[in-house]
Amino acid sequence: MSNNSMTDRFYFSNDTLSLINKYVGSTFVIKYGGSAMQDSSLQLQVIKDLSLLYHLGINIILVHGGGMFINQWLRKLNIKPAFENGVRITDSQTMDIVEMVLIGKVNKQLVSLFNQNSINSVGLSGQDANLVIASSMFDSSVNLTGRVDSVNPKLLDLLLSNRFVPVIASVASDYNGNKYNINADTIASSIAVAIKAEKLILLTDIPGVLLDLNDYSTLIKDLNLESVKSLRSKNVISGGMIPKVQCCVDALNGNVKSAHIIDGRIRHSLLHELLTYDRVGSMIVL
Repeated sequence: MSNNSMTDRFYFSNDTLSLINKYVGSTFVIKYGGSAMQDSSLQLQVIKDLSLLYHLGINIILVHGGGMFINQWLRKLNIKPAFENGVRITDSQTMDIVEMVLIGKVNKQLVSLFNQNSINSVGLSGQDANLVIASSMFDSSVNLTGRVDSVNPKLLDLLLSNRFVPVIASVASDYNGNKYNINADTIASSIAVAIKAEKLILLTDIPGVLLDLNDYSTLIKDLNLESVKSLRSKNVISGGMIPKVQCCVDALNGNVKSAHIIDGRIRHSLLHELLTYDRVGSMIVL
């Protein structure tokens, strides 16, 4: 599916109005990442679409990664990005770059875009107010790639109740102040459970779950836990899709009502997914 395969405009319909009424007052946790973040005009459009959802009465929490920006800065500093089984190897030098890029650059850029759309947003990371407590994924103290141990939603509750939009970088620390680089899908899923969100939405650079990775027309729009298990056993869900789908499954098991994987490179994909019954991505429910 190309960026041009969908109209550049989004039109409200009777379906849209019924869905708006359904979601007023709900909380959506959106993870924003992948190459969908690289195009500045597309990035602005995503923030505008999120701003529309906000004005329609939906509470928004935006969690972001920024792997491609981290890689750019590592290369500028002559540090080769290193991965093992698709997971970034984060030594202390790389961790400094991760923190600088995600918290200092990407996070503040997204906050600025919200501000330009007259939305009060607050830039955070998992470190703020012990929002996310993390630990290492590995036995080695050298690799600072982490996992989520717990989420304290008090700060998010406070911000949402005052109609602020939290924008959260995927960096967290443990109780001793050791910092970790954490997969943004994982943080978004954990936050969605802790905040009792209606939806978890992974806005990324893939259309969703495909029967054939080379054929976007094989998109599976509706899945449940049973069909996910079947597709995994048949290796239809494989590679990089496994952790994404698992984050969705974890959210559903934590009482989030639905999880979506959609292509953020398509203009207005958020609105088409959330405010129409046709939808454009994969939705997973219990």
